[in-house]
Amino acid sequence: MDWTLQFSILAPAFVAGVLVLATHIPLGREVLCRGIIFIDLAIAQIAGLGVIAAHSFGWEVHGWETQLIALSAALAGAWLLGWAETRLKQQQEALIGIVFVLAATGGLLLLANNPHGGEHLRELLAGQILWVNWPDLIPLAVLAAAYWLLAWLKPQWLPRLFARQTFYLLFAVVITFAAQVVGVYLVFASLVIPAFAVWREQAGSLRDAFALGLLGYAAGIMVSAWLDLPTGASIVWFLALAGLGYRLIGSRA
Repeated sequence: MDWTLQFSILAPAFVAGVLVLATHIPLGREVLCRGIIFIDLAIAQIAGLGVIAAHSFGWEVHGWETQLIALSAALAGAWLLGWAETRLKQQQEALIGIVFVLAATGGLLLLANNPHGGEHLRELLAGQILWVNWPDLIPLAVLAAAYWLLAWLKPQWLPRLFARQTFYLLFAVVITFAAQVVGVYLVFASLVIPAFAVWREQAGSLRDAFALGLLGYAAGIMVSAWLDLPTGASIVWFLALAGLGYRLIGSRA
């Protein structure tokens, strides 16, 4: 086995997971507090619809035009859901579901006559984390560094950052770039599973959530490479197993 080649493929994938967790775990805790569990699926699907639309127009998947359309679509969806939090509080989850299914079926309609539509849709949902290159990680690295520098230097600003409309806009930006790197399914799992697993904890909950997330990503990447399984799906399952193990151990402590 060529370990140098293996490392050159697996290392960017693992770092991608670290960067996704660095932003998604704090956001995931906020999502659980607000009770809007499926918002990331909706916004990620909207961003994905933007990517599909841009691709239908003939633009490169990683071109700046595609990124602009995807981000604009996600920001518009985030604004709508942020508005619904104050105006339609009781119906917000229903609106999130409607937005998600419209974005998902809109993508199907745009890909209906594309001979490679099924492949594009699978890549959007499951991601291609094993084929991530180092330059692909720059936006995620910038977002993660900006958040944690703010949390370290100006922690008193975090409540403002998580205020209603600001939170939704931040969420849209983070989800847009993460979904294009790791896929919609892994974005949802990274956001919800580690935060949910430590939900009963107070002190050290972020630390424990990061540990679970890193374990899930490392195990999922290694097992998928060893057994030639889909990497994104493997990571989702190992994140769930890590979270389940944590809850079982915690319940016996």
